[in-house]
Amino acid sequence: MTVLIGIDSGGTFTDVSLFDRENGDLKVGKVPSTPDDPSVGIINALNEILRIAGKTEKDIDFLGHGTTVGTNALIQLKGSTTALITTQGFKDLLEIGRQKRPSLYDLQADKPVIMVPRHLRMEVAGRLKFDGSVVQPLDLRQIPDIVDALRRNKVSGVAVCLLYSFIDDAHEETVRKILERELPGVFISISSEIAPEFREFERMSTVVVNTYLGPIMKVYIDRLEAGLRERGVSVAPKLTQSNGGVISFEAAARQPVRTVLSGPSTGIVSAQRIAGMMGESEIITFDMGGTSTDVALMHKGICGLSGQASVHGYPLKVPMLDIHTVGAGGGSIAYVDNGGLMKVGPESAGAFPGPICYGNGNTNPTVTDANLVLQILNPDRFLDGRMQLQRGKSIAAIEALANRLNVDVMEAAQGIISVATSNMAKAIRVISVQKGYDPRDYLMMAFGGAGPLHAARLARELEMKRIVIPRYPGVLCAMGLLLTDLRSDFMASRLLSLHERPIVALNNIFDGLVADAKKWFADEGIGQQAQSIDLMIDMRYAGQNYELSIPVEYGIIDETGLDSLKHAFFQAHKKQYGFAVDEAVQLVTYRAIATGRSRSVQLPQYPIAGESPDDALTGFRDIWYAETGCWRETPIYDRKLLKAGNALAGPAVIEQMDTTTFVLADMTVSVDTHLNLIMEDARGGHADN
Repeated sequence: MTVLIGIDSGGTFTDVSLFDRENGDLKVGKVPSTPDDPSVGIINALNEILRIAGKTEKDIDFLGHGTTVGTNALIQLKGSTTALITTQGFKDLLEIGRQKRPSLYDLQADKPVIMVPRHLRMEVAGRLKFDGSVVQPLDLRQIPDIVDALRRNKVSGVAVCLLYSFIDDAHEETVRKILERELPGVFISISSEIAPEFREFERMSTVVVNTYLGPIMKVYIDRLEAGLRERGVSVAPKLTQSNGGVISFEAAARQPVRTVLSGPSTGIVSAQRIAGMMGESEIITFDMGGTSTDVALMHKGICGLSGQASVHGYPLKVPMLDIHTVGAGGGSIAYVDNGGLMKVGPESAGAFPGPICYGNGNTNPTVTDANLVLQILNPDRFLDGRMQLQRGKSIAAIEALANRLNVDVMEAAQGIISVATSNMAKAIRVISVQKGYDPRDYLMMAFGGAGPLHAARLARELEMKRIVIPRYPGVLCAMGLLLTDLRSDFMASRLLSLHERPIVALNNIFDGLVADAKKWFADEGIGQQAQSIDLMIDMRYAGQNYELSIPVEYGIIDETGLDSLKHAFFQAHKKQYGFAVDEAVQLVTYRAIATGRSRSVQLPQYPIAGESPDDALTGFRDIWYAETGCWRETPIYDRKLLKAGNALAGPAVIEQMDTTTFVLADMTVSVDTHLNLIMEDARGGHADN
């Protein structure tokens, strides 16, 4: 078995990639998604790529896939009927939350729907103190009445979140065992397993979301497993998770909340590997799709991790790559606000009806329509000619917008692009400038269906000098599944003061986390040579509410290790906030990141074929340029025909099945031996260059 397959299920298309280790061949494909039953789209994609590559299911050595089943169920609130069991007096915590108003001045802002109605929030007596000691024993006499109420209400899942269970999970485990015995077939989830960290509201929210999604994910996984068995696939498939790794179907069924933010994570993994092959370690990723743009910063070749995020108003304490999202994509709608100014996004035309040029009934101009009006996009070559775009409809809609702004059609179309570019530049500044990094020191990796189309203007606005467009930017997330590792995160919370030199306590905590990681390695069948464990501590000054994650060297922690830890925290705090003071430091949460390194995948290299790109030149097209305010005849190249060593100068357009790359004047493009496009801007870089 030599074939590795990655499948990424999106709203419109399901992308698939295949790598053959025997000969180094890389194949990609797209099939329509099947929203009613995403497992059908996965099977269709598998059939398509095996047909393209001339392989059979017996050749498959690895099958990984990404899915938005959990994400969509959460966004659309189509999860299961969920109940909650919590400590007496805390049933309303889920609704009270943090009393934090995310939209302080919006009088019409809606609160997120509470997933567990009040009559399904049950309380049980029993209380732990902050140190895990028992104040009041768990009252097991209350459990039978709770079980009866759950049966009457025909719940599909039960979340259990008891106070301070992250210190001692005995009470939660007792409740779980009773529920599993009395309610067979009901999905049971406990907070000490899903999010064993302090901050009770966020822990409760996370376990509730996990339970809300559990039965839905189980149905999906069962259908997909049945379809794969029927197809004759014997290898155990994997699912992507939010931290950039993959997990088994069994683990994903138990903890579906770990897949909620998995969408862009494998694209980051791909970008990291491609940059590594190029010898680059400082990159900013720019992933622009139809609805949104995801950006991330990699320092020294590593994307930072975050321990918490909010998804549509629901806080989740799950490890995830530090990715920032903004509502700017190809389908983002342009409009004139009450003040007479043009705005773009965050509202999107979505996959259906999509932009006006798709001809599905939308009447609001989008970013894609603007690119079509400017003739950067070819209406006859979209998706390699699979879809015809209707430029006339786009012109009519943008003309109406232009009349409201008192500008001509082309200025309005370019204005849409400029506003969208400004929105994306703000997103990149959030992950770079606001955290002490200068984007001009970084290489931009552009991918996604619309990323290469907008990368040149975005990089120029940020004064970034170099851009890399991978060989298959539109299916990079599917490719990332071939490159990503098996991964699981283990954590524990315990408040310790660094000045008290808690060497014994620290070593005991990490010994327990490492033991959990090694058990996971054994359960997943990961060989010792492929194992690695990274340790981190979330630290803060006493009195602060938020922490910084600081790496810890693997091994015994001693006095020297504590001094190094303190120094690293001061450095990280100064970089993040601009200052550091020698005051009391607290240790809060301890993490062990277990990684089972993936199969060795080396993307193919190609021999240098000379500089001339003439064999790839397919013609010329007039394109409107804001810089000159007029049309300019622009050469069009076919990406499939560009060879390693080819070089060309902008302005130019490079077309391929999954995206279009736009090259501005004063930019040059070269093709490296991996067939990546390397775009360089003579105007970019630091202002004094």
